[in-house]
Amino acid sequence: MPTWRIVRSGWERASVYLPIILMGVMALGTYWLARSTPTAGPLQAQKAARHEPDSIMRGFSVKTFDAQGRLKSEVFGKEARHYPDTDTFEIDEPRVRSFNQRDELTVATAKSGISNADGSEVQLIGNAIVTRDATVDKEGRGRPRLVFRGEFLHVFVETEHVRSHKPVELTRGNDTFNADSMEFDNIEQVMELKGRVRGVLQPGKK
Repeated sequence: MPTWRIVRSGWERASVYLPIILMGVMALGTYWLARSTPTAGPLQAQKAARHEPDSIMRGFSVKTFDAQGRLKSEVFGKEARHYPDTDTFEIDEPRVRSFNQRDELTVATAKSGISNADGSEVQLIGNAIVTRDATVDKEGRGRPRLVFRGEFLHVFVETEHVRSHKPVELTRGNDTFNADSMEFDNIEQVMELKGRVRGVLQPGKK
């Protein structure tokens, strides 16, 4: 058989398998590209949320009410910025007034503050002061005025807790206490002072 016929016969046979060979080569190329291309993780695929405010309020006052329409709390501030990534408000010069179920008033102020969306939890930062007016309990016994002072105070409005992991000063009536940290439960009337605790007790009136 002439050489050209042998070549032609071989080419014809190869041409039958050529599409399959090409498909195989393309599949291998696609697999190689898939393996070689770095994949973006879920956090990279989505645009990272930035800690940037989506709204700003100046000279504001925000009030919250219970189901009966009774005023629960009121937050004043020089400026507040809402951050959607944490759903919190950063407040300049906050002043918070809150009333518990017994209509006892607590007032909190500071240089700055961080509040959650519904105002039930506020972190007071810089010259933080929380004051609870003198009250009378259900047995008719008087509760002296309470004042907390520190560079950081964490106020939980709903549970009536005040806590701090930093040094604080507590004034209860005419008595004064200092501690490295503290936690106060206004409902149970329990105060826990930790670290170096010092106190000055004034003699009671006769």
